[in-house]
Amino acid sequence: MGTPSARRPHMPGYGIEPADGGAGLLPWSWATERLIRSHEYWVSTVDAGGAPHAMPVWAVWIDDRLVFSSGGRSRRARNLADDPRCVVTTARADEAVVVEGRARRITDATELASVVEVYATKYGSAPPDPDANPVFSVDADVVFGIDATGDRFTSSPTRWQVR
Repeated sequence: MGTPSARRPHMPGYGIEPADGGAGLLPWSWATERLIRSHEYWVSTVDAGGAPHAMPVWAVWIDDRLVFSSGGRSRRARNLADDPRCVVTTARADEAVVVEGRARRITDATELASVVEVYATKYGSAPPDPDANPVFSVDADVVFGIDATGDRFTSSPTRWQVR
C-alpha cells in the first residue's frame, strides 16, 4: 500500500481545526511508528446481538496490517468469526492511533511463519499455537491519529482513508 490520503476528521464540539482548514495533519509515518512500537493494543468487536466487547492484546504491525492472536474459544474470536468488523487501538491515549477494519484468520503456513518471526522479535516469544489460538490480520479501512501531547490536540487529528 502506498501512503493513504489524509484529511481532518469531523469532530464537532472539541475545538478541532475545521476539515477544510488549519495546519498540522499528521504524516502516515507518525501512525505507523506508533502501530509498530505499541506494546499493547485494544481490540473491540461486537457479538451477534450487537453487544460491544473490548480486550487488550499483543500485536504486530506487518505490511500495513495489524496482526494478533486470540484464544480459540474466546469471546473475541467468536465475535470475529460472526462479524469480522473491528476496531483496534494503540494503548496510549495521548498519541492515539485507531484502526477500523476487518479481521481475517491467517491459515497460510508461510504467512504464519512471517508473523511468528516478527512477533518473537518484538515480544521475545512466539504467539500461542495458531491451531488452538487463531491469528487474525486486520486490514485497515480507515485509520485515525490524534496527538494530544503539548498543544497539538486541536490541530493534529488526522483521518487516513486506507481502502
